[in-house]
Amino acid sequence: MIAQRRPFAVWAITRHGLTIARTLADALPGAELLVSERLAAAAPPGATTVTLPLGPVLVDRFADYDCHVFVISVGAVVRLIAPLLRDKKVDPAVVCVDDAARFAICTLSGHVGRGNAYTDRIAAAIGAIPVVTTASDVLGTLTVDILGRELGWQLDDPDRNVTRGCAAVVNEAPVAFVQECAEPSFWPRERALPRNVRYETSLDAVDPSAYEMLLVVSDRDLAATHPAHWERAVIYRPRTLVIGLGCDRGIPLEVVIRGVDHLLARHRLSARAVAALATIDRKGDEEALVALAAARGWPLRLFTADALDAVPGIENPSATVQRHVGTRGVAEPAALLAAGAASLVVPKQVYTEPGVGRSLTFAVARIPHLPREVLS
Repeated sequence: MIAQRRPFAVWAITRHGLTIARTLADALPGAELLVSERLAAAAPPGATTVTLPLGPVLVDRFADYDCHVFVISVGAVVRLIAPLLRDKKVDPAVVCVDDAARFAICTLSGHVGRGNAYTDRIAAAIGAIPVVTTASDVLGTLTVDILGRELGWQLDDPDRNVTRGCAAVVNEAPVAFVQECAEPSFWPRERALPRNVRYETSLDAVDPSAYEMLLVVSDRDLAATHPAHWERAVIYRPRTLVIGLGCDRGIPLEVVIRGVDHLLARHRLSARAVAALATIDRKGDEEALVALAAARGWPLRLFTADALDAVPGIENPSATVQRHVGTRGVAEPAALLAAGAASLVVPKQVYTEPGVGRSLTFAVARIPHLPREVLS
């Protein structure tokens, strides 16, 4: 996602279009109204005047917004934006509205750019009919490329198997949706899954050769654990893992980074699935832990010694830790407490490097969620 984008640009080059564009600019938070110089006298205060033709103007402004709303014909807009398109992962959404405000047409970036959702909002604001042509939306099936996005899920690799997965879903080929972890609300509970999609909670229950594609929600390294499944899988990474950390005072940041990455890889867990770090409150100013949290975008959760010592499920209590900081453990109970879990995915591990003289303790817990089949 390109940083510092404004949410909406609303473009008008005709008098009828200006009336519609004013309504939309008022209805869409943060929208900028851009009008041709011929309409400047009729434009409301705050509107931006642009010179025609729009092509050169768009060269400079196309990437500055999440969504462009053109009260201009689809054909004209297609010719304007065609030279500017780069990749669906970064291109903004484009919605076209006719001069009679009868239709709002999603023209570009319906899924990844949220164009379909924007089209519904724009149509509602002016009483128009939303026109969406994306197959999965029209058919009411799974949207493979953005599945779980509102829950914070990320594609493990946006360029791997996603197109094949989309095709398998919309063509009603056999698809297995395997949810090893995370929230079950990726699909409305009151609706049955599409008839070609089988729901499972374990890869071990799925024969990959029986399916065109697998859609897998997992925090594990499936290339290592299930290579045959991985070959035909689209993998989603939810934020389900909490890493509990303890360390000697003054441990170098690079040692902490290498230690965390090494231990995640050793236990075949994905760094993309980390939701937070957790430790004792007296480590809240530990430079390496603070820097790691900032660099990876992982919140750092802090707990008192009393809170940690009261946590059940500590697998490796330490009298030495108890004597020094007042709790039987740090990494294990911090992970359990922050995740709200009853058991550990990875019990306490110790990482150190020759000549450093300082060590890191590491443990992992998984945020628990009931599977969809239990909730249904």
